[in-house]
Amino acid sequence: MTAAARFTTVKDWLRWQETLHPQAIELGLQRVAGVAAQLACQRPAPIVISVAGTNGKGSSVALLEAILLRAGYRVGAYSSPHLLSYNERIRIDAAPVSDDELCAAFARVDAARAGTSLTYFEFGTLAALDIMTRRRLEVALLEVGLGGRLDAVNLVDADVALITRIGIDHTEWLGPDRDAIGREKAGIMRTGRPAVCADLEPPAGLLQAAEHCGAVLAVAGRDFHVCPDAQGWAWRGRSSSFEALPQPALPGAHQVANAAGVLSVLEALASRLPVRREALVGGLLKFGLPGRIQHVGGAVDQVLDVSHNAQAAQALADTLRQMPSPRRCYAVLGMMKDKQPASFVQPLLPFVDTWYASGLQVARASPAAALAASISACTGQRIASFASMSETRDALQAVLRPGDRVVVCGSFYTVAEWCALEASE
Repeated sequence: MTAAARFTTVKDWLRWQETLHPQAIELGLQRVAGVAAQLACQRPAPIVISVAGTNGKGSSVALLEAILLRAGYRVGAYSSPHLLSYNERIRIDAAPVSDDELCAAFARVDAARAGTSLTYFEFGTLAALDIMTRRRLEVALLEVGLGGRLDAVNLVDADVALITRIGIDHTEWLGPDRDAIGREKAGIMRTGRPAVCADLEPPAGLLQAAEHCGAVLAVAGRDFHVCPDAQGWAWRGRSSSFEALPQPALPGAHQVANAAGVLSVLEALASRLPVRREALVGGLLKFGLPGRIQHVGGAVDQVLDVSHNAQAAQALADTLRQMPSPRRCYAVLGMMKDKQPASFVQPLLPFVDTWYASGLQVARASPAAALAASISACTGQRIASFASMSETRDALQAVLRPGDRVVVCGSFYTVAEWCALEASE
């Protein structure tokens, strides 16, 4: 059987990829760079923007995508993880790629690797780069998966590196504090090329790494600034400015910080990638991303958020503070074993009346009983726990009343499983 005929469905390809490498996560560029050279996909577009950070990566990629498409450019975007369909990870002109295109790319990666063992993320990254290369794009937007320096996406030399907010996450691989984590994220910067840090309090490790590699770094609050004005907000950079900008379509004050970083990236590329104000405004008003403090109205209010660390939970809490108070607020929480539920739930305690801890259909998920114990230690309340999202949702449906709110959070898998159940009705 040839590599091209190994599988015929995306589902079968993905199931096999999960078993291909002995470790689910193994950072490093040697394996993936060798296969990329065989595929000749190290340069997926004439202009490449890579985005790393703890929180805000996906939103920043989505906003860049929306703006550049409105400016008339042909744009590819790679982001992870997905919510409902793997195809969401690879978008060409905002449209997810087809199953046929994915399967063909997987087959090419399989043939090119010549026995090299690849992780699930590495395999998918190579497929994304291969597809983008073949589509003859003008701009490629690449979201880093984990860290930066040793992440598979970093095999591509970015024209501009964007670093979003830095928080505490993935400490097993990136280090114990913001200083170490920031240094790893800064690994996507390149000597002599522009880089942007959208974090208003950048860790010293990031600044030191930027100086060491010789990147031309623009930092929020130092090299570009945001301030409110009578018609929205204003942005001022090194050589340009914009007044009366609309609030970003995605909710939360943190989205203005994300947008400020995006505008700084576009300023750095202005001579190669000019963008008119109309495209900026249109992108801000229309961009979207499922699961990012996503508000679903109805008799029972729903807020869906893939946040899974303390910094993201604080952004969710800040947004809930600005929303009308519900009759009663229920939170459904499912998290991975490597996360810190106590620090996650702390900012949300003032806004949640009742917590439900849910198990998830993924091996890395924390058992619901362990989550319930962590929440109980913070609240002093007995917390209900359920082995599956289906059981959690059934129990919740029995108590919900019009005017209530449900906040579903803790991981991509949590929101994905909730959405799948909602869609099945």
